[in-house]
Formats: sequence, C-alpha cells, structure tokens
Amino acid sequence: MIKLDILSDPICPWCYIGKANLERALEKVGDHPFEIEWHPFQLNPNMPSGGVDRRTYLETKFGGQEGAVKAYLPVAQHAEKAGLKINFEGIQVTPNTLDAHRLIHWAGLEGKQTAMVAALFRAYFVDGRNIGDHETLADIAGEVGLDREMIARLLASDADLETIKSRDAHSREMGVSAVPTFVVDNRHVVSGAQPPELWVSVIEEIQRLAKEQDA
Repeated sequence: MIKLDILSDPICPWCYIGKANLERALEKVGDHPFEIEWHPFQLNPNMPSGGVDRRTYLETKFGGQEGAVKAYLPVAQHAEKAGLKINFEGIQVTPNTLDAHRLIHWAGLEGKQTAMVAALFRAYFVDGRNIGDHETLADIAGEVGLDREMIARLLASDADLETIKSRDAHSREMGVSAVPTFVVDNRHVVSGAQPPELWVSVIEEIQRLAKEQDA
C-alpha cells in the first residue's frame, strides 16, 4: 500500500469536489494502492468560534454579491461535473472548523475517518448544517457510528485542540497554502481538485512501477 495524505477543510468546496473525483477514479481502477489519511487545514483559522453569517462572509471576501456569485460559478460547474449538488442557499453560517477537524481526528482513531469526512461534507454542502456547532457535530458523530455522548464530552473540553492547531501550522510551514493538497508516498504533491482521469493515470503509473520492481 502507498500512503495518500490529504489536507482539506470540510467547508472547502474544492475539497468536496476533489474527494468525489478521487473516489470516481478509485472505483474505476478497482484494486487501488492507496492508504488514505486526512489531515487538518483551516481555510479560515482566525474565524470567530461561533462562525459568521455566510452571505456577509462571502460578500466581504469577494467585494459584494456580484463578486461572490462570479467566484462560485466555477465551483458549481465543477461540482455538477463531479456528480455533486451543492445547496448554496441552505448554507447559513460559515463556521470555524477547528472542532470539525477534531472530530475527523477522533474518527480516525476508530477507523472511520473517511466516513466522517464524507458526513461533514454532506452535512455542510447538502444539508446546510452548522458544522461549527457542538451539538450538530455530536449528532454527526453518532450518525457515523461513534459514541455520541463521549464525543459531546470531548468537544466540551480542550482535548486535541493544540494537536490540530499544531498539525495545521506544520502544513503551512511546509509550504501548503491551499487545499485540497494530496501527498503521494510522502514525496509527490498533487494540488487542487484534479479530474478522475489524472488520478487514474497516477494509479496506473504506480502499478506499472510496482510490476517492474517485482519482475
């Protein structure tokens, strides 16, 4: 197996699209070589803990409503191409994702990390849930198969807060400035929501090299 480290944020639409594209490629090739691990990267590390109104955030970031619509048009187009529907109107809050990243970390300890990432993407982009809210995160944890009450207690504490912040900071120190970022075998970096065809080519090349080594 070859390690595939993925840096992402559960409110990043390109991360959502990138995950879908990767999964389409993995389904196509069948027996893929990757051992996947998700890593924290906050798009908005200075976001208030309670989040901010989504429309206000976007219009401030992109210089008004027209700028926000223009910026998100390619997102909608690529999401549709990836087979995803994003409920932009349903998203009311842009949250701080530090606690969502803690949830992904804890899910990883239970072997449910990718399932948790998928659940958070769905909760935010499809259902319009506030994934910065502790009760909402605890509910999602229960839906994925984690102990809801235990997760609620962990979220109310400072457990692993500094760990997540440190891992995020380390990625930035290593030069990561945007997500999704994929690191193949601790050596090769693939940035952005690449199409399934690219991932199929990467996997086929890995398989070809493996066969040559075995020959």
